[in-house]
Amino acid sequence: MRSRNPVFSRRGFSRDNGYAGFNTAPQAGGPAVATQGNPYAQPTGNPYAQNPYAQNPYAQQDLQYGAPPQAPATTGRMTIDDVVLRTASTLGVLILTAALSWALLPVDDANISRSYGIGIGAALIGMVLAFVQSFKRKASPALILTYAAFEGVFLGVVSNIVDNRIADGAAMQAVIGTMAVFAGVLIAYKAGWIRVNRRFYGFVMAAALGFILLMTVNLLFAVFGGGDGLGFRSGALGVVFGVIGIILGACFLALDFKQVEDGVAYGAPREEAWLAAFGLTLTLVWIYMEFLRLISILNSSD
Repeated sequence: MRSRNPVFSRRGFSRDNGYAGFNTAPQAGGPAVATQGNPYAQPTGNPYAQNPYAQNPYAQQDLQYGAPPQAPATTGRMTIDDVVLRTASTLGVLILTAALSWALLPVDDANISRSYGIGIGAALIGMVLAFVQSFKRKASPALILTYAAFEGVFLGVVSNIVDNRIADGAAMQAVIGTMAVFAGVLIAYKAGWIRVNRRFYGFVMAAALGFILLMTVNLLFAVFGGGDGLGFRSGALGVVFGVIGIILGACFLALDFKQVEDGVAYGAPREEAWLAAFGLTLTLVWIYMEFLRLISILNSSD
């Protein structure tokens, strides 16, 4: 069954089948996954083997009448086009609400407190929705799109504040940086320069949990002790942790690409495309926020 841990479940981790099909064999017609010499290989089958859409109900009838055998039907299976369409829809909602919040929530001295409060409230709602979806066994398109809407409000307010009060043009720079990381990781993944396996997954998850723990402790010190907390988000140390955050985001992208690739190869149900879109959106938001923080720190130290 899927892990109930929201981090693992979002990445397609399955306690029975390993992460993203590392321990399973693809169904007929899918690319082979080598298991010889793999100490983690388990004698488990394709998690989507029972997909009713993967079978051709008329195969035996066709053979009886002398018709040539046909390839398995693909109706109801996830495709790359499904993932692209749903990711575009999710990001489209996020960008739309970000643009609206930028235009409708001013950040001048008279209104910044109200706008910032709305942004933080939207971020909290988005975080709750993200956790709810992470713990659900099936994707909920309405929940994912609602998360994107609230996350967009938060990003619009924060980007407007940074762009107008800290670093002019920071939002566009962060967008370009996020797009560059996405394109770079995609090219490296398709070229085989990045190999996503159990060791890679374990390293990324350990590094991410450690990073999040440090940032949480730093935030608590900043809230209750004042100032910049432990200094992990300011000065030279803040730049180092900003770069580490971007690198972790790039690693998350590689995990997302692996999840999509395996889902298509193993004949995952089409609704799984929403989970892939959700994961990609979370990762892109992470990378964008790390770029925005890094740009803010570099401009604050000028």
